[in-house]
Amino acid sequence: RLRDVLKTLRLGRQDTSEAAERVNSLIRTLVSDIRARESSFSSIDVLGTGSYYEHVKISAPNEFDIMFTMPAPRVELKNCDDSGAFYDVKFKRNPQGNSLDKFLQKDGKLAACKMLLALRNIIKESVKSMTRTEMKVSVDKKKSGSPAITLSIGTSPMEISVDIILALEVRSSSWPASTQDGLKIEKWLGSKVKQDYKWKPIYLVPKHAKDGRVLKEDTWRISFSHIEKDMIKNHGNTKTCCESNGVKCCRKSCLKLLKHLLELLKAKHGNRRGLDKFCSYHAKTAFFQACVLWPDDKQWLLTDLETCFQKFLDYFLDCLNNAYLTHFFIPTYNLFSRDLIDKASSDFLSKEIKYEINNRFPIFELQN
Repeated sequence: RLRDVLKTLRLGRQDTSEAAERVNSLIRTLVSDIRARESSFSSIDVLGTGSYYEHVKISAPNEFDIMFTMPAPRVELKNCDDSGAFYDVKFKRNPQGNSLDKFLQKDGKLAACKMLLALRNIIKESVKSMTRTEMKVSVDKKKSGSPAITLSIGTSPMEISVDIILALEVRSSSWPASTQDGLKIEKWLGSKVKQDYKWKPIYLVPKHAKDGRVLKEDTWRISFSHIEKDMIKNHGNTKTCCESNGVKCCRKSCLKLLKHLLELLKAKHGNRRGLDKFCSYHAKTAFFQACVLWPDDKQWLLTDLETCFQKFLDYFLDCLNNAYLTHFFIPTYNLFSRDLIDKASSDFLSKEIKYEINNRFPIFELQN
């Protein structure tokens, strides 16, 4: 039954190709416009992230996540909460100044909101100047607390949603101290791969940190989405896993099934039971943690899909019940802490998943 469900989640090659071409065309136009309109953003570049680029997008090619990256001058990062994920950003002294100085606050901190608003306004102007013959594009209303500028291409039911996220590329001799005990991939992908990842830059995206119930507006959160993408695409510890002549594993299939299950439960119950607090990033983080718990390709054989998915779900349920799912790179950051997700929401999701397991996933049957 799970294999049949997976077949329904495959993206059509023709639809995917057409959607990707429309998105790429839009992004090319936007990047050219942004570079021309604002000197502060003249070095902006593009990095595809998220499920489409990780090859774990399900059902339809209708959502794309794009990072607009730009190299940051030498920066000082200061923790602004206990999670180890959120930072205030200042520039180290530079007598000549730099192109981002206009976004500094009086205390020298780089204002995330100010930069994001400037980028949003340029994108709105660019979209406004597009002729209707090019493509129908609109900028969605700003979502509270979201770092994304969301654009819609086309009209329903063929609408494509594109999340654009501003990201500062920070190159440093070492990652922040909060990451020191994270990325435990030695037994899964190997020490050399870990070392190679550690040489890569980190990205900072505008995201509000919480101070009690108050949101701090001008903070930045670390993003490792470029490394997450690489780990998902190169997920085998033998380095030949899922190659054309290699042994196929079911790791990505299990991730797709959990994402699909969460989407269906959210669609079924709406926001009534707090399920909107759960997202695909929780599934992805649990996936990475499971890959570390069971690092060997033989523990994820495609022929054992049902057993592996059950094992993965059991682990996810443990995380829910214990209110403990640590960020894969920042172990001090608990994504299921009671500050972020209340017990009632966790208990309800846990109860719903257990019901699906015990009844052989009737929610999947309804979709087929």
